[in-house]
Amino acid sequence: MFHSNDITRRKSRRIMVGNVPIGGDAPISVQSMTNTETTDVAATVAQINALAAAGADVVRVSIPSLDAAEAFGAIRPQVSVPLVTDIHFDYRIALRVAELGADCLRINPGNIGREDRVRMVVDAARSRGIPIRIGVNAGSLEKDLQKKYGEPTPEALVESALRHVEILDGLDFQDFKVSVKASDVFMAVSAYRLLARQIEQPLHLGITEAGGFRSGAVKSAIGLGMLLAEGIGDTIRVSLAADPVEEVRVGWDILKALHLRNKGVNLVACPSCSRQEFNVIATVNALESRLEDIQEPIEVAVIGCCVNGPGEAKAAQVGLAGGSPSLLYIDGKPHHKVESANLVDEIERVVRDYLRERRDAPTDSRSIPIKQIG
Repeated sequence: MFHSNDITRRKSRRIMVGNVPIGGDAPISVQSMTNTETTDVAATVAQINALAAAGADVVRVSIPSLDAAEAFGAIRPQVSVPLVTDIHFDYRIALRVAELGADCLRINPGNIGREDRVRMVVDAARSRGIPIRIGVNAGSLEKDLQKKYGEPTPEALVESALRHVEILDGLDFQDFKVSVKASDVFMAVSAYRLLARQIEQPLHLGITEAGGFRSGAVKSAIGLGMLLAEGIGDTIRVSLAADPVEEVRVGWDILKALHLRNKGVNLVACPSCSRQEFNVIATVNALESRLEDIQEPIEVAVIGCCVNGPGEAKAAQVGLAGGSPSLLYIDGKPHHKVESANLVDEIERVVRDYLRERRDAPTDSRSIPIKQIG
C-alpha cells in the first residue's frame, strides 16, 4: 500500500499537558473544547468523556468565573483525559484551577493585569509543572495593534503573540505553546509561518470561528493541511459550530489524510454513479456509524462497481468491489462473494475479525490470514 509522507516536522520544544507530550517529535495531538455550562458538572463530564472516546488527546474547558473554577474541581477527578482551562483576565481563576488539577492554563499573560499578578500565575504553573498556552485571536487584538495596523493582519497577530512571549521570557518560563488564530485561512497560515521562525515553543493550530460543520471542516482542512504539510504544528483544534465530537473526527481525518497519525477506520469509498451494484452511500453511512468505536488503524474500501473496485479493494486491508454479487478482498486477495442484502453486516464482521486476529497474531506477522466467512 503506497503511503508517501515527506513531511519534515519543525523542531520545537517539548512540553507536557498532563500525560500528553506536545512538541518535539511527539505525535500531533487532537484537541476540542466543551460547550456545556462548566457549572453543570454532570453534563461537562459526559461531554469530556464523549470527546475522549472519539479520540481527543486533550480537552479544553472554559472557566469564566470562580464558580466555574470550583465546578472544575469536581470535574477533574471524574475524567482521565488532560484538561486545558480557558481563562481570561482574572488571575484568581488561574490560581484556583492550578490548585484543582488543571493540566494547562490557556491564559494570555498580558491580559492579567499587574506584574505581580502575572508572576503569581506563572509561579503557580511552574511549581506544579503546568504549561501555559498563549492564544491570540484576530477578533480580539489589542487596541493599539488595531490602530497600528488598521485591521487584523498576520504581522499584528504575531506581534501580539510575541508580547505575551516576552512576558514569560522575562519570568524565565519556557513551558508554553502559542496559537495565532484567524477565521481567514490565509491570514492564519501566514501568521503561523511567521511565528514558526521566531520561537522554539510548540504551536497550537486552528482556524478560529471556521463556520458550520461543512464549511468549517473545509476551511480547517485547507488551513491546517497547508501548515501541517510544511511541518508546522504540534497540536490542532478544528473549530466548528457543531457537536464538538465532530471537531475531533475532522481533526483525525486531517491527520490521517496527511499520514501524520493513524487511528481507527480509514474508509475509502466511491462517490457512486449509475454503475453501482448496491447503494454505496447508504452502505458507507451505516459502516461509519457501526465502526466508529474502533481505535486501531485499518483501511477499508467500499467501491460500487468493477471498474475501480478491484484496484481500490486490493490496496485496502479489507475491500469490497461491487458486482452481482460483490467480491470481498482481504489483504489484497479475493476472499469471498457477498450478496447486497448482507453487505454492511458482512463487512463489519470481517473488519472486526481481521482486527481480532491481528491482535492475536505474532508481532512479526506481516499479513494476517482470516477464516473463511459465509
